[in-house]
Amino acid sequence: MSLDPTTAAVYEANARQWTEDRIGKDVSAAARLMTREPGHGPVLDVGCGPGYFLAELPAGSVGLDPTAGFLDLLTERVPGALGVRGEAGALPFRSESIGGALSHQVYQHLHRPDLPMALADLHRVLEVDAPAELVVFGGDADLTYSDETDSFPGRGYSFWTADHFRDVLTGAGFRIERLEDREDGGWATLEAGIRRSRTLPDIVGPDMRLLVCGLNPSVYSADVAVGFGRPGNRFWPAALAAGLATIDRDPRHALIHHGMGMTDLVKRATPRADELSRDEYAEGVARLDRLCAWLEPDAVCMVGLAGWRAAVNRKAVAGWQDETLGGRPVHVMPSTSGLNAHSSLDDLADHLREAMA
Repeated sequence: MSLDPTTAAVYEANARQWTEDRIGKDVSAAARLMTREPGHGPVLDVGCGPGYFLAELPAGSVGLDPTAGFLDLLTERVPGALGVRGEAGALPFRSESIGGALSHQVYQHLHRPDLPMALADLHRVLEVDAPAELVVFGGDADLTYSDETDSFPGRGYSFWTADHFRDVLTGAGFRIERLEDREDGGWATLEAGIRRSRTLPDIVGPDMRLLVCGLNPSVYSADVAVGFGRPGNRFWPAALAAGLATIDRDPRHALIHHGMGMTDLVKRATPRADELSRDEYAEGVARLDRLCAWLEPDAVCMVGLAGWRAAVNRKAVAGWQDETLGGRPVHVMPSTSGLNAHSSLDDLADHLREAMA
């Protein structure tokens, strides 16, 4: 996911003036992050601009920005700082290599439906339990462009309600420790203090043919960062056979090239599903209902009849359900676990074919 190109052009053309106009900028977000004890890897300033926050972060921290003009200014303002040119939605860092992250009014320059995947990439690069501080504009609108009353007109902004932003952060695999409504220069903002959980992020976006939903991630799947990732699980062989994927165990490729999204009813990873509570089921169904109403997949496929029975309808049978999620039709298929001897690989692939028909 890239920064809105129109907005990027405005920043590139006005990098020095934008920087000079913000001398004395409030950089308290950097201090808040450091009080939360980042992990072993370097701290990352996502969308670092000319380095206002990076100057307050420890030596060895990394600034990332797509704007060459800002990175040129960064070397002037913060001698020795490491600046990397790149996008917030495609972080050029190894998985679990970053000890903490700060992003101040950056992700708001993405279309709202693109934010889940951008945050999934942040989840990927952060160490487990690493903290992050995120600030976005509060409100309720997708990428709208500023007019001549803005000092730098033509920038695009997305605005988030607290409840919607909370859902996206939870779906992206973060534990929310603080979410506050604030004000910054007359703009309403949402300030989130989050921590990277040992779980799977949602792999979702607009125009999904099928949203596949597991009950909750196993600890093994969370650690290998692939849903249904345990050897012997037949989900991916069935998805390949059904044409929902062409690369084994690559959910991002399946989303981009085949329109298959992936989420879980409950985000908490556990060794066994029977560790989940009724409250977690209820909260998960409500979140999934809102996710489907927002992104409008063509259909939803719940993997595991036992999970659907426990969460929604204890008398359900496999196939299309009377219940919907966010108004989208729901198909329930048997578990793809290798322990499920009642369903063959062909049967499982047939269920996926029917769900995406």
